[in-house]
Amino acid sequence: MDFRHSDRALEWQDRLRRFMDERVLPRSAEYWAQVREDHTRQPPVMEEMKGEARAAGLWNMFLPGEHGAGLTNLEYAPLAEIMGRALWSAEVFNCNAPDTGNMEVLHLYGDELQKRRWLEPLMAGEIRSAFLMTEPEVASSDATNIRTRIERDGDHYVVNGRKWWSTNMGHPNVAVSIVMGKTDPDASVHTQQSMIVVPVDTPGFRVERMLSVFGYDERPVGHAEVVLENVRVPAENLIAGEGRGFEIAQGRLGPGRIHHCMRTIGAAERALELMVERLLSRTAFRKTIAEHSVWEQRVGEARTNIEMCRLLVLKAAWMMDEVGAKNAKSEIAQIKVAAPRMALQVIDDAIQAFGGAGVSADTPLAEMYAMVRTLRIADGPDEVHNRTIARLEYAKQGGRR
Repeated sequence: MDFRHSDRALEWQDRLRRFMDERVLPRSAEYWAQVREDHTRQPPVMEEMKGEARAAGLWNMFLPGEHGAGLTNLEYAPLAEIMGRALWSAEVFNCNAPDTGNMEVLHLYGDELQKRRWLEPLMAGEIRSAFLMTEPEVASSDATNIRTRIERDGDHYVVNGRKWWSTNMGHPNVAVSIVMGKTDPDASVHTQQSMIVVPVDTPGFRVERMLSVFGYDERPVGHAEVVLENVRVPAENLIAGEGRGFEIAQGRLGPGRIHHCMRTIGAAERALELMVERLLSRTAFRKTIAEHSVWEQRVGEARTNIEMCRLLVLKAAWMMDEVGAKNAKSEIAQIKVAAPRMALQVIDDAIQAFGGAGVSADTPLAEMYAMVRTLRIADGPDEVHNRTIARLEYAKQGGRR
């Protein structure tokens, strides 16, 4: 296995790092001030930064081929880490979830009409999108439980159901959603589901309420509970045909987990940086806090654990490039468990180093903790990923997967 960065990858990292340091991180205070002033609108500074990033060629970096930067998973992973230093910054480069996953779905599975209608404006950063999969009335860690119905009616499909944790539904630019539901409840368990594109202004599509995360409303992005009541959309909006929902979901989630985990490592790096600055700048009991042995242990463990997680994610990215997501199933599951757990510990230690300031809005740590904590649930909870890992281990010894 060779994780050395190519010259091309190093060039991309240098360009992105300089842009983050010069054009994004210094405007963080301005961004949050505009969000707090009116979180129902797109912060003007975000649109300014998006224009600058696109002009700099730092745009759609996650997509392969002519539609994006043409980077491999291994080449893109460090870029996601750099963006993770400010978890809100991925939108600056049009590399934000769930738009990235939705663009990948339309790129891989959409027909030409779907690409023209929705992929192109998403790639241009003109609109944002939502992904509606999780439901409040069932254990959505098992997606076969999904109850939302997608029923054929002539030249249309009619969608009925209730979804929640629909990220982006609070964004003023959200225009379209991809909905997962059952087209044939009597089919085999993994061919009952399909995915369909539903514009959010379709009659019967309504936001029931916005949801908070540890009290944060996470605007202007936001997460919503959405009701779909007799929502009629043209049959041509169905993606790739009936019964392919699970197949599409797996194609969508593999790269997305690499992105999430590397952004999470970027957040851990930022938390460690803030923690060390704080420890070196404060004195308690006649010496700097950094000189107290307990903090030496915490900083040492943080660095070690960040490095271990980064190598594991790079291995998973390399395997996806070399042998495909199916053959990297265990590694992808491992990083999804390991990275958020590691980052939460580092962030928690950083909060402790800051004392009362750490749980306030004076630092990014409290909201960073809230955002990263959701990743132990989003895209499959830890328990599901550990189940996958364990069954693959059983199979090595002749057990049933």
